[in-house]
Amino acid sequence: MGVPFISSHAKRRDQVVAVDLGVRSTKAVHVQRRGDKFNLVNYALLDSPVFEKNSSADLLADHMKNVVRALGSRTKQVTLALSDSETVFRQVEAPLMPVADLRRMLKFNSKTYLQQELNDFVFDCQYVTSLAQMAKGEGAKTVAPSQKHKVAVGGARRQLMDDVQAAFKAAGLIPDQVVPGVLGPVNAFEMAEPESFAKEVVALVELGFKNTTITILDSGEIMLNRVVAIGGDRLTSGLAEALNISYQEAENIKVGMPDEVAQNLEPLIHPLGRELRASIDYFENHHDKTLSRVFLSGGSACGQLIVEALQSELMVQCQVWAPTKFMQLMVPPEKAGEIEQVAPKLTVAIGAAAASF
Repeated sequence: MGVPFISSHAKRRDQVVAVDLGVRSTKAVHVQRRGDKFNLVNYALLDSPVFEKNSSADLLADHMKNVVRALGSRTKQVTLALSDSETVFRQVEAPLMPVADLRRMLKFNSKTYLQQELNDFVFDCQYVTSLAQMAKGEGAKTVAPSQKHKVAVGGARRQLMDDVQAAFKAAGLIPDQVVPGVLGPVNAFEMAEPESFAKEVVALVELGFKNTTITILDSGEIMLNRVVAIGGDRLTSGLAEALNISYQEAENIKVGMPDEVAQNLEPLIHPLGRELRASIDYFENHHDKTLSRVFLSGGSACGQLIVEALQSELMVQCQVWAPTKFMQLMVPPEKAGEIEQVAPKLTVAIGAAAASF
């Protein structure tokens, strides 16, 4: 699923550079496709720029040059995934109509369909067809137009989109697609864990810097999507305050030596666990289905104590998954030894790349 706000697709790509522009760090991947095979050519992690008013386009242009340079890629087309704090993603029901008409309808009736006044937003939409419908040969176009259909809607501020296009032009790059980052884990999971994606009821939890997203899938269909305003930053800040140490020291301990600070870290994780459990309860009560597993990704997913604490709170099996599982690793030798630890951080970027092929 793409739902791109900007798309310059003219032909099928054989390689893609995808960038996850996060709040604290930028994650980027260079993925190459050869037939049915996907190769991870390179990846990069860089500190995100601190954007200031009236200078965001210039900063982003310089930053994108650095990202492409770090990847060693000559590809000009870049797919950009924006964080949940910069975008909106909703699933609504609407009559069947041309997507251009649907965009206009959302633009002038955003409060009716999205429960928010979003007059200054750029939207894109995609009618959703479930795997069950696809198996039966059904789709939105085979159903009466008067009926309501599920539509995935992505949106971002028009000014942000203008800044992105100006920055890419200044950097000598082409914005191949700009997409909501929240869909990255879904796209990557479909490729990396096709059996679970197609047959199970699972939750994908992306532990971000400022926020955590939970997406519940039922046989590949998005049933619930929620952003929780608790991320790795709150855990690290709370640990630094509790131990009276620096932020960087707390970050290192959180991931590298969590057992030594378990009594300080676990109380910080509980509020996040309760929020995620509330989302799971809501889904299970409304759909009369039970979640089978929770798949974790993101920077904080690298900490085993965090995984165990969330499993205890959620009362569901939790596991960290590898978005690189479906790809052949062709990264530079000096990065090959780090890929297992880094992979959970690349989930959004890999998912953005998968949607671009």
